[in-house]
Amino acid sequence: MMQWSQVLADPSLQNLPYKIELNQQGNIEMSPASNKHGLVQTEVSFLLRQHLRRGRTITECVIKTEMGIKVADVAWGSDVFFQSHSLEQDPFQQAPEICVEIISPGNRSSEMQQKTQLYLQQGAQEVWLVDLSGHCRFFSAEGERQNTRFEIPGQAFAGLKDIPW
Repeated sequence: MMQWSQVLADPSLQNLPYKIELNQQGNIEMSPASNKHGLVQTEVSFLLRQHLRRGRTITECVIKTEMGIKVADVAWGSDVFFQSHSLEQDPFQQAPEICVEIISPGNRSSEMQQKTQLYLQQGAQEVWLVDLSGHCRFFSAEGERQNTRFEIPGQAFAGLKDIPW
C-alpha cells in the first residue's frame, strides 16, 4: 500500500499534468488538468483571499480521509487552523474550514458527494462545489445551504460567472 510520503518522494510522479490522490487501498488515482479548471481554481482562491483576511488560501490541499488521500482544489484555513497545522504536515489530518472542488466534465456526481462528505468528516465547516461556469453550491454538516456562512457577500460570487470563455 503506497503512502503519501512515497508519492511526494517519487521523482516519476513529479510534474505530471494530473492531480494525484490515493484511494483507500493506497492506489493512485489521477484527474487530468485543464486551463478552464485552473482559471476557476485561481478565481476562487482570489475570492477567498480577498474576503477572508484572517486566514490563508491553499491550492491543491492534501487531506487524509477514511477513503485515502484527497486533494481539495482550493481550501481556506483560518489563522487558528494554520497555527495548529504545519504546512510540513503532508497530508493534513484535519481539513481546513473551507474545502472547494472545481467540477470538471469528467467528475461524477457520486464522486463529488463522496468528497463533500469526506471533507466534512475531517472537520471542514463548508464544502463548495464550483462548476466551470462559476456556479457555486455550498454544503455544511447540515446539508446544502443557499449561501456560505462565511463573511463573503453574495455578489462576490457573480465574478466567477463573468469569466470570459
